[in-house]
Amino acid sequence: MKVIKHIIAALVVMAAWSLPSLAQSTTSPYSKLGFGLLNDNATGIQRSMGGVGYAMQNGRQINVMNPASYSQVDSLTFLWDLGLDISNCWSKEGDKKGYNLGGGLDYITMEFRLAKNLGGAIGVVPFSSVGYTFGGNIDSGTDSRSGSGGLSELFAGVGYRPFKGLSIGANFSYLFGTTTNNTAVTSVSSTQFTRNLEVRDWNMRLGLQYTFNLSRKHRIVLGATYSPKKSMHGTAWGTMYDSDLDTKVDTVSYMTMKGNYELPTTLGAGISYTYDNRLNLELDYTYQQWSKAKYTPINYFEVPDTKWNDRWKVAAGVSYIPNPRGNYLNRMTYRLGAFYNNDYTTVNGNDIRDYGLGIGFSFPALGTNKTLVNLGVEWKHRYSAPTKLITEDYLNITLSVNFNEMWFWKNKIR
Repeated sequence: MKVIKHIIAALVVMAAWSLPSLAQSTTSPYSKLGFGLLNDNATGIQRSMGGVGYAMQNGRQINVMNPASYSQVDSLTFLWDLGLDISNCWSKEGDKKGYNLGGGLDYITMEFRLAKNLGGAIGVVPFSSVGYTFGGNIDSGTDSRSGSGGLSELFAGVGYRPFKGLSIGANFSYLFGTTTNNTAVTSVSSTQFTRNLEVRDWNMRLGLQYTFNLSRKHRIVLGATYSPKKSMHGTAWGTMYDSDLDTKVDTVSYMTMKGNYELPTTLGAGISYTYDNRLNLELDYTYQQWSKAKYTPINYFEVPDTKWNDRWKVAAGVSYIPNPRGNYLNRMTYRLGAFYNNDYTTVNGNDIRDYGLGIGFSFPALGTNKTLVNLGVEWKHRYSAPTKLITEDYLNITLSVNFNEMWFWKNKIR
């Protein structure tokens, strides 16, 4: 009964907090394309390792990337993970340079044991984000462009271990949010075009992990995830405002998203090696078949010559604890990772790509190794190829806290 009360309370808090969607920290003109810049459900800890997680197993860390990992949750504890993000972006286009600062609350997740070999998790995580402001001069006037919003997922998931070595799991989520893109043109008169996508939909991710215990201290884990292609639900519309029009607002286009917009088939696979629960190495691969997903343009409001690519990403990471029973510095966790991402959009025949490096540290709360404060620093470089349109360099600082409370522990009175 105590478990149910805590879960209900957590759901109420998450639902109330997530109504306006997660804080969006994106500051990139590339987020104008499609649904914005995508997120792979990586927590602060995972971002410090390049964003790996498909083969990650740790009973004291929440891994939303692969729901099969929930089966490993410690039987005596509830886990909370809260993440904050601060992002600095330096952009360059020709001889023009820019700087933007963003940030906010990134995610909130909770994990708990439901029964023997069965764990569950709930939370709110970002799916995509939109955020940019830029402009320029045109013949006899100026134009300015801006965008905001994003999509978030309120999810619930379970992970089950049917027999030793094998774990399976599933996340079911409510996908919600609105993206807005504005273009304002000022010449003889003022005209503003606005494109909106309002999503109210469901999503699903299936996962499995298989563990090979090579010896008492050596372990290999294989992990995989799958999300099916599906039609999206919601509304898409575009409006135009012209100071010379008597009506002033003219709705140019309006459509339901079902049958016009789709999420692609998504596959993830990873392999990890663990030594003595202190050293962990992982390599991951993500593939999304966006070239087969439908995205219906809204007349006059889409970026010209925008097409969809099949997205793929390679990530690698390492974490190390010198001595879990040693002094404070030896009980800290040290992380390092890198990734390369070929994104899902192209502009004028140019692919959008990014790569980055991450480093992070976990600081145990005084008196315990269970509650951790995690600090990560991530550098990313985004560009287009073969022609360089806009180049961006990011310095992201992530701060997350893993609360590990022994709510099921009962002291014995003798």
